[in-house]
Amino acid sequence: MTVGATRQSERESGITGLETAIILIAFVVVASVFAFTVLSTGIFSSERSKDTVYAGLSEARSSLAIRGSFVAFAGKVVAVQTPYKFSFVVASAVGSSEPVDLTPPYTKDDTGTDPDVVSGAAYRTTLNYSDKNNFLSDIPWTVQFIGNSNSDFMLDNNEKAEITGWLLDRNTATAIDSNDSVAYMDGTGDGGGDGGLTSSGTLLTISDRFTIEMNPPGGAVITIQRTLPAAFKNVMDLK
Repeated sequence: MTVGATRQSERESGITGLETAIILIAFVVVASVFAFTVLSTGIFSSERSKDTVYAGLSEARSSLAIRGSFVAFAGKVVAVQTPYKFSFVVASAVGSSEPVDLTPPYTKDDTGTDPDVVSGAAYRTTLNYSDKNNFLSDIPWTVQFIGNSNSDFMLDNNEKAEITGWLLDRNTATAIDSNDSVAYMDGTGDGGGDGGLTSSGTLLTISDRFTIEMNPPGGAVITIQRTLPAAFKNVMDLK
């Protein structure tokens, strides 16, 4: 082999080694980028999964708790005595840090016909009612804060609120023991509620069982089931 040929061979070997090094470096860079991408995707997915779990726990955990008794009030539709409203007290559940929006769709003033609709109220909490004969979604309800209150409709941790759900209209000009002291929510008369029992519905009678669902804007739905006594009184503590 001549000297020129040997030098040419060395030059070719040097070029081959440089190309190999470049290819190797390229593989390392690509692998690093790929590993970083996979790692970043995994971290992002983990964070998203954690957020989903926390959101699920928040929805499953009740934001409200019942405090005290559940009271039903009876009046007369014509001559038939039947419950026309119910009341219970709620407070923030243990571990709940967010205030609950209890802006009501109705108020009551104990004059004329109660309840009175709040025009344009942006309420977020709803009440549903059901028994063996009726299902009523978004029935009228009113609220009255008890004890500590900061004069808004947000239920804070140190506050309690009495929720009153209405099935029938109350004619406050008539004594509760008189006939027609309460009436169907048929949109007649001088106002009243909308979404309660109408003349096409079935009035509650003795020993009937019913269910109330309170749906706050966040947290789990509160379900209350009660059975009416074997004889009605104007005010009934259903415990």
